[in-house]
Amino acid sequence: MKKGILFVTSLLLVAVLAACGTGEAEGGGNSDSDEPVELTVGAVPVPHAEILEEAKPQLEEEGINLTIETFQDYILPNEALADGSIDANFFQHIPYLEDQKEQAGYDFVSLGGIHIEPIGIYSKNIDDVDNIEEGTDVIMSRSVASHGRVLALLQENGLIKLDSEVNPVTAEVDDVVENPKNLNFDASIEAGFLVENYERESDALVAINTNYAIEGDLNPTEDALILEGSESPYANVIATRSENEDSEALQTLVEVLRSDEIQSFMEEEYDGAIVPVSE
Repeated sequence: MKKGILFVTSLLLVAVLAACGTGEAEGGGNSDSDEPVELTVGAVPVPHAEILEEAKPQLEEEGINLTIETFQDYILPNEALADGSIDANFFQHIPYLEDQKEQAGYDFVSLGGIHIEPIGIYSKNIDDVDNIEEGTDVIMSRSVASHGRVLALLQENGLIKLDSEVNPVTAEVDDVVENPKNLNFDASIEAGFLVENYERESDALVAINTNYAIEGDLNPTEDALILEGSESPYANVIATRSENEDSEALQTLVEVLRSDEIQSFMEEEYDGAIVPVSE
């Protein structure tokens, strides 16, 4: 009889502990409990993790302890979000998020944009668009979600023409209908190695995401041959699982990241290479 009672008691204890160990992101920063809410957010190191680090004091005032999990690529942060290792991530724009949802079946939502990282096209030796020679290589990330962004930038500068019936956001190399300089497109490079390609392929055009450009000691506003404008639709967002869409703690995180203090930090720290957004 005693063994039976002990067995049932153990089961109840396990159930209680399991319930306490999940759903950290569901609570708000201003709950009735004196215990702070624990929030884990995945991010690439620059600038996302740096921005989150700057936001920590404000979040602490709101009763939120933020842990930042850093990743070096664009694949693992979504895998970690899907398996529950983190509560949210901060590294991707909407077109990439939508592509990943379609490709991997992720049940993710965006909680809102924080900043735009204008993508740039760089070259070691080419110093003017007019000096781009016939047959020049154009090196891009293998991320399909970035291809339209790069191609639209080339089209804006008169280097190619896309099929008029194709949405530039989803355009791919096959949608190029005019290529007067016979540019050669290489879309096989992992985003994290684009700066290395820029350093090595001195006569090529290399499209580099701003976060990697900054990590590689490039100043987008000074070093880019072509730089995307601030009207870009590619705002980087806080993403989470749909079950946490109404999380008070995550909503507070977005509010803090959009605060005047953090937006001023982004503008000053990155010399205009990062453009804050508030919607």
